Amino acid sequence: MIKIGERIKEIRKLNNLTQTKFAKMIQTTQDSVSLWELGKSYPDIEYVVRICNVFNVSADYLLGIEEI
Repeated sequence: MIKIGERIKEIRKLNNLTQTKFAKMIQTTQDSVSLWELGKSYPDIEYVVRICNVFNVSADYLLGIEEI
């Protein structure tokens, strides 16, 4: 099962973004994005919503429940 950090990294790379640029787009820090991608922490729901809105993906996709 794909974890949210893997999906975040996938979305970021598909959009050719650095962690810093991705973080700025969703109004967080590069450190937070790094921790999410490494599976050391999880984004708060507000960031899940921002990622879904900014990158036009569903929460189900981001959470690994469905594929694109």
